[in-house]
This record gives sequence, C-alpha cells and structure tokens, in this order.
Amino acid sequence: MARDLMELTSAPYLAELAEGPDGGAAHWVTTDDGLRIRVGHWHARPPEQQPNGATAKGTILLFPGRTEYIEKYGITASDLTNRGYTVVAIDWRGQGLADRPLPNSPLGHVERFSDYQRDVRASIKLVETLDLPKPWFLLGHSMGGAIGLQAVYEALPVKACVFSAPMWGIQIPAPLRPLANLLSLVGPGFGLASMRTPTTTIDPYVLATPFPGNALTNDADMYRLMQRQVTMDPRLAVGGPTVRWLTESIKACAQLARRPSPSLPCLTFLGTEEQIVNTDAIHQRMARWPSGELAMIDGAQHEVMMEDHGTRTNVFARIAAFFDQHRD
Repeated sequence: MARDLMELTSAPYLAELAEGPDGGAAHWVTTDDGLRIRVGHWHARPPEQQPNGATAKGTILLFPGRTEYIEKYGITASDLTNRGYTVVAIDWRGQGLADRPLPNSPLGHVERFSDYQRDVRASIKLVETLDLPKPWFLLGHSMGGAIGLQAVYEALPVKACVFSAPMWGIQIPAPLRPLANLLSLVGPGFGLASMRTPTTTIDPYVLATPFPGNALTNDADMYRLMQRQVTMDPRLAVGGPTVRWLTESIKACAQLARRPSPSLPCLTFLGTEEQIVNTDAIHQRMARWPSGELAMIDGAQHEVMMEDHGTRTNVFARIAAFFDQHRD
C-alpha cells in the first residue's frame, strides 16, 4: 500500500536559540482539522562520524511538554544524534510557532485533549514523507507523556517508549483541589473555558519564577537557556493553561489510568524532587507495566533532560542503550 505522503513546506528553525546539532530543520504540516503545526528534525551523525561507520540506528519521536517548543530540545538532540539517532520534535497546537486555538492569547489551550492526536497523525505523515530511518521510538516528556501514551494505544508505530516525568496525573495542591474539580465540572458550561486557571500566570513560568525555588531544574545554566529562548523570541512563550485545558487534561489522565499498560517495552524517568506532575500516578502505572522500568533520578526535578551535565549524560546514555536494546 502506498504511503500517504505530503508536500514539504519549510518552516522557521531558530538554530541560534536551539544550540542543537548542525543541519536542524523544520516544516509546517496541517492537521486534519485545519491547524498548522511545526515539526522539527535533526539527523543522526553521518556514517563517517559513527563508530565503525554505522548508519543511523532509528528515529526518536520526541513529544514535548506543555508550553514547550522545538528549540528547547536542541541540546537533547545534540546528545541523541551523537549516539546515532535521528530526532523529531513537535510544536503542539497552542504552543511554539504552531497555530493557537485562542488567537493572540498567551495562554495554553486545547479544545479537546484528543486533538493532540491530530497533531501526532500529521507529524507521522511528515516523518514518512521525509523517509526518516526506522525503527521509530517514542520519547515523551510531561504532557507529551500523556499524549504519547494515548498515541501508543492508537497504534503509534514505535518499537519502545521512554517517558520523562509523564503527565499521567496532574499535581494539584490539596487546598486547590476542590476549586479545580469545580472548574473542571462547571467552568466550560459557564463560559469560563478560555479563562486562565487560577494560581497560574500570563507570563511563561521561567520568566515569572526566579531560578531559586523553581520546580523545573537544579541547573542554573539550563534555566537561563530556557529564559533566554522565550525572551529572544516571545512567539515561543506560553503562559498558564486555560480552564478548558485543565478540564480536558484531568479527563484524559483519568481515562488513561483506567486502561491496562501496553505490551511495549517502556523506561520511565522520574526525579525524586518532582513537583509538577502527580508522582503517585506514575508509580501506579509503572507498577503494572509488565515490560516497564521506573528509573528514579536522585535529586532531580521535573526536567531530567535539562538537569546538571552529569545527570543529563546518565539519562541520555540510558535512553540510547534502551532503544539500542529494542531495535530488532
């Protein structure tokens, strides 16, 4: 059967912000509901730069978290392409340079959490059109972990998956849970869907929160990188989520929790100082994932791929070794 290929349309790739490997590129793709999203990719090092002249080992489909964008993963791409993998990253609808469902709004928004699967399908068509090397693997961070797990249930063609602090539950402070539950039940019906979720900010987290006491990383250089990226190109900036995003995300996490774990091999990283996502949901999921492993990273916060150099080196080595193990 012929593959459903698409016409290639180049999109901006902000190489000076990404600090990624040479040759990075991005394309526009259009989802089946008419939104334009951006998909970037970095090729594995060429064979002459690989041990024993080896060809690319495969392609890693990197599913970013809420508020994130392609360029944030330039350093991640550098490490993984050096280890022989081509890397693809997505600007989900509502963030990065992708179309935003709420025009001119800095808030993170989605009408239905399942709409992210439209973005996944459009991205896969691009990967097929580019004929990126197989096998394919999934690497999902935070919200991308929820999107990725849902995509696996919908037959995403990957051989194995790795998750970093996946959003399989949302960490809501106990005093705010009644309000969050109330908003999720009645907010959309009362015209509050596009309202900013209480306790969040219009500004991106990294600009609204100083490095001391932040919940993302212990590495000041990585935090400054994130701040510099959204400051130098404010188009990348996303503030707090809307009530609709919260409502849809709570529902999506609950639906995922009711499903059995896939048979796909899985490695999940979780920092011991995690404060963003619900850690109980991760422990419960991995406890019932027969071919899964939960790797706790001592002292790490939410961004294990943007922690100190030693932590990053360890995490990327384990990711590559895991995918190496499941290439056949």
